[in-house]
Amino acid sequence: MPKPRKSLISLQDTPYYHCVSRCVRRAFLCGQDEQTGQSYEHRRGWIEDKIFSLEAI
Repeated sequence: MPKPRKSLISLQDTPYYHCVSRCVRRAFLCGQDEQTGQSYEHRRGWIEDKIFSLEAI
């Protein structure tokens, strides 16, 4: 059975975590999709803003 994230993550040991930039359906969050040539770079600012707003919670 999966464990909740709060029991898996220790902010005392590692306060920084890498966000995965792609899911299994090739839905890119940001960057360049090398197969289609489509750029999703415009989303990078949105993602950073959202992460910083969630950080304050």
